[in-house]
Amino acid sequence: MKNFVLVATYTYPHEYLILKFILTEEEIPFFFENETMIGISPFYSNALGGIKLRVHVDYVDYVKELIQQFDNPGNHLKIV
Repeated sequence: MKNFVLVATYTYPHEYLILKFILTEEEIPFFFENETMIGISPFYSNALGGIKLRVHVDYVDYVKELIQQFDNPGNHLKIV
C-alpha cells in the first residue's frame, strides 16, 4: 500500500460513484479507505477523516485531471 497516494477525500459515498466507475473501467489501481465503515455508519465520516481515494503513484496526475474535469461547470458528469 506504500505505492498508493492520497488523491482526494470525500464525505459520503454518493460523491464519488461516477469517478469510481470510470477508474474501474480504465483499470486504474485504486481503493477507497474507510469506504465500508462509512457506508455502514455515515456519521463516522468526520471522525474517520472521510473516505480517502488512494491511487497508484503511476496514475496520480491522470486521476487529478479527471477530478478537475468533474469540477468544470460544463461537464454533464459533474459530481454532486
